[in-house]
Amino acid sequence: MDKRIKLQQGDITRLNVDAIVNAANSSLMGGGGVDGAIHRAGGKQILEECLTIVNRQGGCKTGQAVITTGGKLPAKYVIHTVGPFWGSGKRNEEILLANCYQNSLKIAADYHLKTIAFPNISTGIYGFPKDKAAQIAIKTVDAFLQADQNIAEVIFICFDNENYGLYELLLK
Repeated sequence: MDKRIKLQQGDITRLNVDAIVNAANSSLMGGGGVDGAIHRAGGKQILEECLTIVNRQGGCKTGQAVITTGGKLPAKYVIHTVGPFWGSGKRNEEILLANCYQNSLKIAADYHLKTIAFPNISTGIYGFPKDKAAQIAIKTVDAFLQADQNIAEVIFICFDNENYGLYELLLK
């Protein structure tokens, strides 16, 4: 496991990193969970930049990612990615979730960002099984870091005890 992968429990909106990742919806207009928290804490600048993106490309597809500034957040940027809704597990959900992490890291690398923090994408109201999501997240990030030496630190920040415990076990 790459030593640049770190684990924390807490509120992603309080992290002082180059970028935090938002588990957004395809409209990019804010919503519940981490998405709503990031939009509330970051202020209207994030929403205005999301509107510009929507006007240019019509939202963000599942598995894709876009970037805005961090607004009032301590983080300089927010990378918005749209995780998959868990259905039967037969609609490419696992690939789409891996794409969220990969595409977010690619944007971070393109912007020469050194520190990035991920929430637990798709594990809330989108219903992705938390254990499976954690395995995909760690495997995808670890593989990306093997090929990219520029990113200095990737933090998985878990809001709840269950996700934290799952990541803690997998990262040992």
